[in-house]
Amino acid sequence: MSTAPLLSEGEGRRTRSPGADVRGSRRRPPARRLLLGAGGTLVAAAGALVAVGCFLGLYVRPTSDDWCAAWKSRDLGVLGITSDFYTTQNGRIANAFLSGVIYGDGLGGVKVLPTVMAVTFTVGLVLLGCRFVRSIGGRPPILALFACSLAIQALLYYAGTRSYQVLLWAPATISHTIPSVIGVWALLLAIWTVRQPRTAVRAGGCAAAFLIAFGLGTLSEPFALVSGLLAVGVALLALPRLKLAQTWHPFTWCALWCAGLLCGLVVLYTSPGARWRRAQQPDGESVLSAGELRATFRDWLHMWDTVTGQWAYLGAAAVGVLLGWAAGLRAPAPGPRQWQWRRATPRKMQIAVLLLPVPVVVLGSFAVVLGLRSGYGPSGWTYARTWTNYLVPMELALCAYGALLGEWAGRSLARRRASAVVVPAGIVGAGGLALAALAVLVPSVQQLTTATVTRAAAWDAQNSRIRTAAAQGVTDVGYRPLYIGGLAEPFFTSDHTRDWVAGCVSKWYGVDRIHRL
Repeated sequence: MSTAPLLSEGEGRRTRSPGADVRGSRRRPPARRLLLGAGGTLVAAAGALVAVGCFLGLYVRPTSDDWCAAWKSRDLGVLGITSDFYTTQNGRIANAFLSGVIYGDGLGGVKVLPTVMAVTFTVGLVLLGCRFVRSIGGRPPILALFACSLAIQALLYYAGTRSYQVLLWAPATISHTIPSVIGVWALLLAIWTVRQPRTAVRAGGCAAAFLIAFGLGTLSEPFALVSGLLAVGVALLALPRLKLAQTWHPFTWCALWCAGLLCGLVVLYTSPGARWRRAQQPDGESVLSAGELRATFRDWLHMWDTVTGQWAYLGAAAVGVLLGWAAGLRAPAPGPRQWQWRRATPRKMQIAVLLLPVPVVVLGSFAVVLGLRSGYGPSGWTYARTWTNYLVPMELALCAYGALLGEWAGRSLARRRASAVVVPAGIVGAGGLALAALAVLVPSVQQLTTATVTRAAAWDAQNSRIRTAAAQGVTDVGYRPLYIGGLAEPFFTSDHTRDWVAGCVSKWYGVDRIHRL
């Protein structure tokens, strides 16, 4: 990586003399060398963890909902499975459409999905980080941005209790991980749209916001709730009278986003499939009753006890400190572009902007638990794959807070006598904490690798046996459940009429029935 981004423009001009490139590289300050070393180490460590998850995609085999999505995509096609979800399953038409696309080519789509998702997420986070760094008056340090992007993903995939479901199980990634990827790119679209001088271009960006939000409303209810809270908060802060925004463009974009989410949720909620699903739940208290709210609050506390018990999430803040420190060292004295919004924005509004992620994460997580309890009962909060919907904004907020802290520390310490010791020590400390957070994830990655590869070998052998038997005309074949990731397999219930997994396996193989081996 070029060292130019680590120098301010003035410093670059002062060092450009004959032979300066060679001498400058030899005389690079210790803090900058440490930043390069820490950034490179974290990119390698986090990148390796994410790469392992992408590689494991090659060993993904069907389980639980996979079986149903696979045979419906094969036999009904993309439009057929979309219609089936709307009329008989849950009303999530965008979810069904993506399932039809991913499972349309057998298992090929589910095998490459983790890689496609990780690459798209990485690029989106880096671009978003570039916008953030420019907003605080710096030129984006690409190495540090990649370190942040990859570290956030590694924590998201492996720090929780359901790594297989978050990264490798397509039904969960479609419902709860992919929406966050789309959300990052939608945020980039919002930033681009509100800055456009041409009305027609802004109108196109706003129309895209409505359509994307509508799709997300029929893709994932938890993400719709969390992103809706964020959009409402931004819209209120972006009212021109509050002097944070000079035009109505940000408010309009957020309003159309919320309208799209609401329309999507209405279509989902009123669908025949959603009505059928609600009919399967036993009658009970309203989710808004005092008793249910108290129970939801207890579940919410249990969930956060689990999340806060994983200290590795602090790695997001630590890697953010490195990003901010790089920006602070590059611009030790406030420049004309630095913190432009401070001069025109009241201090109370600045505080409100900085604190906005807190209510979004707190209220969004409560809304997720409320929805889980409504759909799955008292144990709903344990469906940790849904936590992704608020863990992503939580990690991004931690990273941003860390970056602001690092940027402030870099600027304030740059010209002090103690900076020669304090700055390198801070960089080493932040880099060490981020690396330790990634190291904590290694056992989880090892367990995931062993379980996934072992199951793939057993599944392939059983798949070959069943297909051979089906080709010979056998209509009742034996199946041995192969459990992974806490997901259901055939014979999860003693009542065959309620064993939907076994029914989908039978349809996938084209047999009448399967029995347990």
